Amino acid sequence: MRFCVPLALVFAVTSTVVAAPAKPNIVFILADDIGYGDLGCYGQKKIRTPNIDRLAAEGIRFTDAYSGSTVCAPSRCCLMTGLHTGHARIRGNKRGATLLPEDRTVAKLLQEAGYATACIGKWGLGDPGELGVPSKQGFDTFFGYLNHGHAHNYYPEHLWRHEEKVPLKNISKDGVASERVEYAPDLFLKESLTFIEANKGKPFFLYFASTIPHANNERTKATGEGNEIPSDEPYSKEDWPQPERNKAAMITRFDADVGKIMAKLKELDIEKNTLIVFSSDNGPHKEGGNDPKFFNSSGPFRGIKRSLTDGGIRVPFIVRWVGTTKSGTVSDHVTAFWDFLPTVAELTGMKIASDLDGLSIAPIIVGTGNAKVHEFMYWEFHEGGTKQAVRDGQWKGIRLSPNGPLELYDLINDVGEVKNVANDHPMIIERITEYLKTARTESKEFPIVQPKR
Repeated sequence: MRFCVPLALVFAVTSTVVAAPAKPNIVFILADDIGYGDLGCYGQKKIRTPNIDRLAAEGIRFTDAYSGSTVCAPSRCCLMTGLHTGHARIRGNKRGATLLPEDRTVAKLLQEAGYATACIGKWGLGDPGELGVPSKQGFDTFFGYLNHGHAHNYYPEHLWRHEEKVPLKNISKDGVASERVEYAPDLFLKESLTFIEANKGKPFFLYFASTIPHANNERTKATGEGNEIPSDEPYSKEDWPQPERNKAAMITRFDADVGKIMAKLKELDIEKNTLIVFSSDNGPHKEGGNDPKFFNSSGPFRGIKRSLTDGGIRVPFIVRWVGTTKSGTVSDHVTAFWDFLPTVAELTGMKIASDLDGLSIAPIIVGTGNAKVHEFMYWEFHEGGTKQAVRDGQWKGIRLSPNGPLELYDLINDVGEVKNVANDHPMIIERITEYLKTARTESKEFPIVQPKR
C-alpha cells in the first residue's frame, strides 16, 4: 500500500533547497474547528482576533487552502504524513485507528534533521500502548490529549505526558467537570512557552494543537452548552445567546495565546529564524449549542464540519517568517495540509520519498517564485457511507455515494457551490471520474461503503 513504505526509504529523493536561512524553527499552530470566516483577517466582524490578524498582516494569508479532511483525525494524519485521505492510514475518526512505525511523519523528518520536536495539545493518531503515540512518531516532547473523546473535556482529571498520566486538580465524570480548576488550554500555552525557551539555541519544531473552539459534546448533552471557557469576557455584555458568547470568548482567548507565542519568539530574539504557520483542522462545528450562521463562520462557502463542500474543508492558512515572507501578501495558490511535509523538507534541505501527495509551497513562502500546482486534490469521508470530493483547477467534483452521480461546481464563478453544472461539462465529469478510479489505495479500516438507506 502506498503509505507502507519502509522507513529506510523515507529520505530517498533529494529535495530542491530554496534560498532561505538554514534550518528555521517551525511553529505550526492548529485550531480545532475554527471556520474560514471566524477570524478578522478573513472577514469576521464580531469576534476579536488581533494577534492572528497581525500574523496575517506580517506574512502571507492564503485564501484557497484546504485541510486534510472535514473531521479531526484524518485531517491531522494528512498534515503529519504528506498524504491525502485516499492514501493516508487514518481516514476517519474511528476509535483504534493508529499510525504505525512505517508511517513517515514530519516530526520524524525533522528529528532526522537535528530538530527538537514537541506536540502539545491534541494528538488523535494513537492511544496509550499503541504504535501511533507521539513518542513513536517523531516527537521528543508530548503533553496533552491522546484521543478525541478525552479532548472534549477542557477540565479533565488528567492529561498525558507521552504515555504517563499527569493528574490535574479537576473533578470530572463522563466528560463533565464538577470541579473546574485547571483549564487545559492554559496548560498547553505554558508548556509551549517552556519548550520554546528550553530550545531557543537550536532548531525546534513546535506543533501547538489547540482544542479551541471544539465543543465538549458530553457537556452539551448534559447542559445544552458545551463551549467550555473560564469566562465569556470580553463578550459578557453582548446581547448574544450564551453559546455564541462562549465560542467567541474561546477564540479570542486562543488568539491571546497566539500573541503570547509571538511575543516569546520576539523576546528571545528568534522570530527572524522562526516560521509560524496557523490553520484549522476543518470547518466550523454546529455543536455546543452554536449556530455557525451566527458569526458567518464558514465565510462565503457552503457547509460546515463533516461537509465536503468548501465550508467543511477550506480553512484559514497563514504563514509568517519575519524578514523572509513579504508582509501583507495574499496568495490564491491552492494548497492543502499534505503540502506541509514537502514544504518543510524543502526549507530544511531534507530528502523525502517520491510518492507523497503533497507539493512544496516553499517558493511562495520565501518569495523565489511560484509553487507547483496540483493536477487534482482528493478527499474522502466515511461517516454514513463513503463520500468523495475532487478539486480540479477551478472545478470541484463531489460524489455523495460510491455509485452516485458526480456533482460539479465552478469555484471561480460559484464559490458557494450552489449551482450543480455537471450536465454542462461532460468532459470535466469524465476527467474527474477517471481520476477517481486511481485516487485511492484500498484500506481495510476505511473501505468504500454505500450509505445506509
